[in-house]
Amino acid sequence: MDKEEKKTGVSLFGQNESLAGSDPIEEMFALNLGDFISETLISEDLAKKISITANKKERLQNQLLELIDIYSSKNTLCVLNFTQGEEQAIYTSIGKTIVDMIEVENCTIYLVKDDKLVPTNSTPETERVKNITIADLIYNDTIERDNILNIPMRGGAVPVGMIEVETKGELEEDFVELVISIANLLGTTITLQNEIENVNQLLATPETTEIELKQSRAELTALIGDLCDFQQNFVEALASAVDRKGQYTVSHSRNTAKLARSICKNLGLNEKTTDLIYYAGLLQNIGKIILPERIFATNGKLTPDELQKIQNHSNIGVNLLMNINFLSEVVPYITYQTERVDGSGKPEGLKGQSIPLGSRIIAVADAYSAMTSDRPYRKAMTSDRALEIITSEVNKKWDADVVGALTKSVN
Repeated sequence: MDKEEKKTGVSLFGQNESLAGSDPIEEMFALNLGDFISETLISEDLAKKISITANKKERLQNQLLELIDIYSSKNTLCVLNFTQGEEQAIYTSIGKTIVDMIEVENCTIYLVKDDKLVPTNSTPETERVKNITIADLIYNDTIERDNILNIPMRGGAVPVGMIEVETKGELEEDFVELVISIANLLGTTITLQNEIENVNQLLATPETTEIELKQSRAELTALIGDLCDFQQNFVEALASAVDRKGQYTVSHSRNTAKLARSICKNLGLNEKTTDLIYYAGLLQNIGKIILPERIFATNGKLTPDELQKIQNHSNIGVNLLMNINFLSEVVPYITYQTERVDGSGKPEGLKGQSIPLGSRIIAVADAYSAMTSDRPYRKAMTSDRALEIITSEVNKKWDADVVGALTKSVN
């Protein structure tokens, strides 16, 4: 690979002179690792640690150490509003978050231990749980009996546990999909952490062979790939559930995100920034996920307390996202989307260019999408009417350049 090729390589790792080599497996790993980790984590120091100057076994060991550091529990388990601490507290917190998000009676998380389902809290064993076999967890995506919904948690094809949800009746499909996405994410994370423990044992054993290290690297990178896919699925499922809570008749979050991405394109923004703004668009109303669904079906007649909850939903959403570590980069865009370019907005009263561009884009895309969508208490506006209202508030609420890009996007 000559210098010119390295500049245009797919992987940021492949562009580093320290990593230029002839081993195709090493190149594949470099490409995979370059896809998996954030650009901000790639440094000359990291590149040198896995460079061709070390022997093969040392390179494998260094690669595994870097993967373990990046995908350790402190980086992958901080999701869904649970914190580091005792295992029971972690799973109890996940269950509580699910109850709050989809308004069910109860949620219990079980782990597979010695081929049995063991609750992670003090829930007594019931006959219905005793009757669920490991084979059931392998071959079924959902197990539904009466008002009990069981969602298997798997790492690859191997069952590691189950999420049991006690419903108040039939659960909306969007909410079921959200729980499935959480089960997939959690199952893969648990399996990944178990594999990391195995890798640590291998690295601590001098007799470990190159073949064993390569096999562990393959298993670890495959799990990381699954984790990234399930993270994406979780974001999309969460956005759909937010729309369901908000009583939108169409996918408001997806429409906002797609429109924001189109605005980014018209503004000539780079791909990474566009992707972050797209995710922010999907999740900018995330705070609504833990508000009672009845609030959104009151034809605008809210109590002062309910109104306060609605107005505060952005803060709730930011707090949730800060606990979903792989989404934390979108937090600034969501935090400041309620600012106004004339400085009269909230939460900081930022003005003009002081407001992050992503926030200005999301604010305009969200407003247009909301105006042109049906709500329980009003019909959708026409595109022309929505543009007229937004244009009339340029340099007051909205950024002029962003509104110009919006106009190109919808015309």
